[in-house]
Amino acid sequence: MESWNDLRPPRPAPDLRPVDDARISRRAGLVGGLAVVAVPMLAPRPAPALLRLDDPVTAVRSGEVTTDSAVLWARARRPGRLMVDLESGGRRRRIRGPVADERVDLTARVHVTDLRPGRDYVARMWFDHGHGRRTAGARLEFSTAPLHAAPQRVVWSGDVNGQGWGIDRSRGGMTTFAAITALRPDLFVHNGDTVYADQPIAASVVTDDGSTWVNEVTPEVMKVAETLAEFRGRHRYSLHDDNVRAFHAVVPSVVQWDDHETANNWYPGEILDDDQYTERRVDVLATRGRRAWQEYQPVPVRRLVPRGGDGFAPRRIYRRVPRGQHLDVFCLDMRSWRGANSGNDPRTAFDRGILGRRQEEWLVEGLRRSTATWKLISADQPISTPSNRVTDLDGPANGDDGRPIGREPEIARVLSAIKRHGVRNVVWVTTDVHYTAAHHYSPERAAFTDFDPFWEFVSGPLAASPFRTKDDLLDGTFGPEVVFSRGETSTRLDITPRPQNQYFGQLAIAADGVLTVTLHDGTGTVLWERALEPETT
Repeated sequence: MESWNDLRPPRPAPDLRPVDDARISRRAGLVGGLAVVAVPMLAPRPAPALLRLDDPVTAVRSGEVTTDSAVLWARARRPGRLMVDLESGGRRRRIRGPVADERVDLTARVHVTDLRPGRDYVARMWFDHGHGRRTAGARLEFSTAPLHAAPQRVVWSGDVNGQGWGIDRSRGGMTTFAAITALRPDLFVHNGDTVYADQPIAASVVTDDGSTWVNEVTPEVMKVAETLAEFRGRHRYSLHDDNVRAFHAVVPSVVQWDDHETANNWYPGEILDDDQYTERRVDVLATRGRRAWQEYQPVPVRRLVPRGGDGFAPRRIYRRVPRGQHLDVFCLDMRSWRGANSGNDPRTAFDRGILGRRQEEWLVEGLRRSTATWKLISADQPISTPSNRVTDLDGPANGDDGRPIGREPEIARVLSAIKRHGVRNVVWVTTDVHYTAAHHYSPERAAFTDFDPFWEFVSGPLAASPFRTKDDLLDGTFGPEVVFSRGETSTRLDITPRPQNQYFGQLAIAADGVLTVTLHDGTGTVLWERALEPETT
């Protein structure tokens, strides 16, 4: 697995030694037959929350599950050392993880390698508090990806607790997570907006049908997030939902970030013009937001390097997650490396684009070298869907149907390289726009023609207001055709979330490599389906 560097936090305590997993020796890294990398992240004590969970271990998660590795994550109620009893095929091993304390908001993880492909694993995760005291265990299940041809299913979506919609237990909480859990996919790809740190959640909201939505709240979610404690509180919030915790216990995740983990449509170097904020330097907010995101997501941390200052210093989180013979997942970061958003002039933001030169080169080279049947590009934003605000062009599209300008040349170079290198079976998935759609791209319909036809599938939100479809507004530069879409007809941005207007998608790969794409609403009902035969060179 390709990994990435963490932000550079303060120096750890002597018993929490950071390790470079790229250099760890097999002898030094074996614990019960498994190579383990356990790296904590350190920060000040968070503010207390009004809501508390009854479970001694508040949540467990798995992530970045490949053919031979996985990240196992947990959060405790009080300081202790993470312990994992991992079992598969009757073999059980104990893994000694890092200490979780207030400096890391009681979170901890282990990055376990040398797992066996295509195997089911059960982890019992608990915290050792010393002197014979320990918490009760929490059960976690996951399966490694098959090394050779075998079926697997991947679900994707995004956008959680947006537009002020939080957890209303009288309505069942965030039920879309339960619908996904019922499918028991092998992997969930979260395309971003894991939280809405820039949108307060009030104790109650009047819905569009006149009823009252009653949110459970904590102090951290009732205002925009500015401090590290407030960003952490945003990520803790969804763990109060029973559906979310049950989902994480059995479905591994690969998680991206986008804008709302920090502030709406943010870009490096921006100064906010918003009276809700006392700290308006986005670089400061993004540093804190990124840190909280990393603490609460089951993502690998390669090493920690001391660094001072408050400036946003992005570290690479774009990465490939290998899933065996049939699938490679390429996770993009379309937020950290972008240039400034343009106003209403689509010719600007050319120099840095939205990926940045290094990420663009990494993506092209990774696709060229991939031997997987399907190459899945997981993007933060759709290619041709314009931003909500004409005066703030946040995505790749600029609304001009002509030749690539603004950020579009970057996408054009990627698409041209895919064609030039003969890369087959590239599929894009994304979220962001709060509706679901299937877009087919072809040079026959495009102003820019140097690329092979491909599909882009859109699905979301998970727990937020649905938005109107933008079928009539798609940028025609790369020739998109709307094959299917489902969303709202109203332009309102505060429509009440209901199971029928929340969305997710699924990619089911058969043993013979046929990919079946299904788009679902929040009840799990299939809205659209298409089987794609893999092309051969």
